Amino acid sequence: MAFKTLSAKAAAALDKELMSTGAFSIDQLMELAGLSVSQVVYRVHPPNKGNRVLVACGPGNNGGDGLVAARHLRHYGYMPTIYYPKRSKNELYQRLAKQLEDLDVPFVDDFPTAINSTDHIVDAVFGFSFSGEVREPFPAVIRAMEETKLPVTSVDAPSSWNIETGPPESGLGSKFHPGFLISLTAPKPLVKHFKGRHFVGGRFVSSAIAKKYDFEIPEYKGIDQIVEVGSGGERL
Repeated sequence: MAFKTLSAKAAAALDKELMSTGAFSIDQLMELAGLSVSQVVYRVHPPNKGNRVLVACGPGNNGGDGLVAARHLRHYGYMPTIYYPKRSKNELYQRLAKQLEDLDVPFVDDFPTAINSTDHIVDAVFGFSFSGEVREPFPAVIRAMEETKLPVTSVDAPSSWNIETGPPESGLGSKFHPGFLISLTAPKPLVKHFKGRHFVGGRFVSSAIAKKYDFEIPEYKGIDQIVEVGSGGERL
């Protein structure tokens, strides 16, 4: 039996509720999401398997999650590199970038070239709010992730995938199948097309909120912020 999925519309409404009646700030939610992402990377690709991690960050909240994850990874002993071509002018994102700069984490401008000197990729380009065409400069990023043999961890959704229907039928992104996916709070409908190792992260939602949005909170173990589930969202 699979975990219930959360549509893009429901996920957006849930975020708003968490920041209103739930009393969370966006900083908190991003910090918790990024912490979950970092734990997935540590679980599937510990530093002794290669500690160079390339984090591709989009301009929105998904990219912010990637910036937070990179900071945690740096403290775990990884050597992250950031591709963040469309930096937000929002103060929160600027502070996240400054924190990485203070840790001597490099920012790069050429993603396809940077792939040649990394061991693992974090795809934090597009999240549940993505729709439409992939705009510049990200087509080259999606294409590079499609073609690489390196392990890729996608945050909430493989970038370029439709949240409801999964990968495009043809063209850019149609052959992008990352090895790892972390669904934040709850799986999204696209997971029925995902074949890799799948995790759920976001250990902060109350049972009342989960009941209202009709999804289940997985059973987190110990101090873990993540739970591994079946590729399509099934219970293991």
